[in-house]
Amino acid sequence: MNKQIKDTIIGIVVIAVLAVAVIWLYNSKKPNRVLAKRVAELTARGSGVPETIEGLQKAIAMYEEQIERNVKEGAQTGVYWKILAIRFADRKMYNDALKAIERAIYYNGEDATLCYLTGEYASVVAASTLDFSEESTAEREQLVKLAESAYLRSIQLEPTYAKPRLGLGLLYTFDLDRAEEAIPHLERYVQLTPNGIEGMFVLARAYFMTEKFDSAIDMYDRIISRSKDAKVKEEAQNNKELIRSLMNG
Repeated sequence: MNKQIKDTIIGIVVIAVLAVAVIWLYNSKKPNRVLAKRVAELTARGSGVPETIEGLQKAIAMYEEQIERNVKEGAQTGVYWKILAIRFADRKMYNDALKAIERAIYYNGEDATLCYLTGEYASVVAASTLDFSEESTAEREQLVKLAESAYLRSIQLEPTYAKPRLGLGLLYTFDLDRAEEAIPHLERYVQLTPNGIEGMFVLARAYFMTEKFDSAIDMYDRIISRSKDAKVKEEAQNNKELIRSLMNG
């Protein structure tokens, strides 16, 4: 095998792994010339990849089947990591779940569900991390930041996805003492999930923490009217009466 062919093979492998544009174009069945042009635009000179469109066309044609197989295998690998993460979480193995979800995101970084799960798992691990040392404290703070960024990214990818709104609301209200920032996310969650009792409770708590007492009482009334669970109704009624007693001095 001469050096030119060897460089071509190495270049194509690099493209298959790193060039997202290449993967997308193959999946959409675009002509090789379009793919070659796009790769030429993305590739730095001196990288070992053919610099002309014609050269790229020839190389792509040689390895088209191999690249397409790698793409499919990579996508399936991402699915396996996602399933593994969920299985770990089902067994309360959240550290392992977080590591698995990181691998899943490696294969699909624009999946809103993966970002939401990252936030959920990071939040659980952070809550279970005790202050044994400065390192563990720093680790917990990093996990909280990870959870926040993951929830925000999930919302950015899918604005109508309700679960990250609730996750972010819980994080802001109970972990970061930023109830004011939680309110718009929780209000949106309640809009998207009209019967989401948990979200209503968190929103009522956020209203209470920000001294929006009337709004908190209205939310507890909504819980009482929507829920069929006697214990839930009782809890909401008790919280409402507590707020009223505080308002009346």
